Order: sequence, then structure tokens, then C-alpha cells
Amino acid sequence: MSATGSSNPEYVNARVSARRATLFDEEDYRKLLRMSPDEISRYMEESTYQGPINRLGSRFAGVDLIEYALNAGLAETFDELLAWADGRLYEQVARYLRKFDAWNVKTAVRGVYADTDAESIEDDVIRAGELDDDLLDRLVDAESIDAIVDLLEGTLFGEPLAAAYEVYEESGTLVALENAIDRAYYENLFEGVTTAGAGADSAYAEFLQAEIDFRNARNALRLARSGADIDPAEYFIEGGTLFTPEELSALSRNRDQLVERIRESRYGDELTGALDELTEADSLIGFEHALEGALLEHARNAAHAHPMSICPVIAFVLAKEREADNIRAIARGTQAGLDPEEIRAEMVVR
Repeated sequence: MSATGSSNPEYVNARVSARRATLFDEEDYRKLLRMSPDEISRYMEESTYQGPINRLGSRFAGVDLIEYALNAGLAETFDELLAWADGRLYEQVARYLRKFDAWNVKTAVRGVYADTDAESIEDDVIRAGELDDDLLDRLVDAESIDAIVDLLEGTLFGEPLAAAYEVYEESGTLVALENAIDRAYYENLFEGVTTAGAGADSAYAEFLQAEIDFRNARNALRLARSGADIDPAEYFIEGGTLFTPEELSALSRNRDQLVERIRESRYGDELTGALDELTEADSLIGFEHALEGALLEHARNAAHAHPMSICPVIAFVLAKEREADNIRAIARGTQAGLDPEEIRAEMVVR
């Protein structure tokens, strides 16, 4: 539909509810863990990925077919969300789905930085945001980060990336560029969202705040782990409620204090297990997976409490992303010869 006209959450959320029922569940994952990549793609052919599998099956096989079909399936699903939505709901959904624009820009930047061939970069592109196919094709084919910055002039990411490029030239690391992309995306999310009160908008705002809090916590831990002489305050994303830039900078130098701050926050109950794991086993990957699981739970709770809002749509977007990530982890892990328990460690099932 379009950004014009009245919002239509009843219609969209009825469609979303039907789509949620088609998501892979624990039993599906148990079956996939016992399959080869070719068997996984055949199993996907009996699901909502049937169209992409059939279209791409003549060109790709094995894990490559699964990768391309997952990305195409995400793009098709989220295009449908936009086609169903009208008015303010359309605007909010479109703004949230720009996360895939952010992903694609970072994918292009990382590809150039690592001197990755265009075909490999294309493998990771998810065409589900607002950047059109022509621009995405040019980003994939770009031969320098400077060229990527030029291509994005006039977009949401243009000015922030141009400013961050100067820092990148001095440091030679991608932190400034990736953070500029994230900041541009998250700062745009809150446009028109009311944080006061107790209605549907405030529930959505609370979810967005949690997503930003988790992103800041993850970034601080990653920077602390890297040993780089970088102040997390310089890369703080505004919009959360858990930290100020100064607090995050101080806490990043003491992981135990950072963990305790999260434990005492409104997120503490949901993240108890992950925080224990981070403290005892020093597992940042496990902690990051727990953050993703907690966001899924936040979105699902908001969807139940506010069924006539954007919250059910966001809950579905996250669940669909996680489904694709889980299938991808199973396919890649199986190809690499990992045992099922090792693969499960890379999955988030809620």
C-alpha cells in the first residue's frame, strides 16, 4: 500500500498472525539438524521459501542455494508487509525495515575493506530495505570505500558516512564507519514515536530503547574485548535509557561493573543466564545471543499487550530474521562438519 491514507493495523496484524504460524519451530530445527544441505533445501521447498528455492534451484545448490533463498525469502516477506500497510503504520514499518539498508551498506563497506569479490558480497545482501536494486548493485561493485560514500550521498547514511570517513582514513579501522551507519538508522527510528504515556506508541518506544541499550552494551563489550584505544562514548547511540555516554565509557573499562549494571536494570531478569555465562565463561557470543533472545521476548510481549499497533509487525520481523539466521547456522554448521550441539550454540530459539 502506501504512506497515504489511514493506518490499518487490524488488517496488517491479521495477515502477520497467519504468517507467524508458518515460522519454523523447535521440531523443524530438530529435523534440519539431521539433514544434509541438499535435504535442507528440499525441506525448505515445502515451506514459505518454496518460491525462492524453485527460482534459484537451477543456478545454485547446497549451502549457496540455501543462502540465496533465505535472503530472497526475507526480502519477499518484508515487501509484503509494506504492501499490506497504509498510512502511519506504513511509515513506521518502512522506517524499521531500513535496518536492512544499514546491513547492506555495512556489508559493502566490509567487503571492500577485506578485498572481497563482488559475488561474495552479493551473497550477504538482503534486498528488503528502501535502497533500490540499482544502488545496491553499484554498492556491491564499488571498488573503494570512498566510492561507497559518494554513492550514498543524499540518502539517510550520506552525511554521517562522509563525516566518519575522515576518522576512518586516520585510524584505518571500520569502527567509525559502522557506528555512523548504525547511528543514522537508530536516530531515524524515533521520528513520530511518542515515548510518554502508556499506550501502543510508548510500548514501541520501549522496545526501541531496549534495542539501543543492548546495542550500546554489546558495542562496549566488543571494544573492551578488542583492546583498542577507543572510547565507547565516541560511538554511543542515543535513544536508550540504560546508560549515558560517560557511564558507558567508564563501565566499559570494568566488565564486572558493566555486567552488574545490566543485572540491576529492567533487563536483569531476562538476561540473568546470559550474564552468568558472560561472567563465568567469558562468552561474549553467548551474551550476544541472549540479547537477541531478550529482544524477541520484548517484542512478543509488546505485541500481546498492544495488538492494534506496530508491535506485532516488529515481533514478526525479528522472528523471521531469527528463523533465517537459524537455518543458515544449521546449513553452514552441517557443511563444516560440526556436531548438532555445536550448531545449536549458534542458534537462538525462543
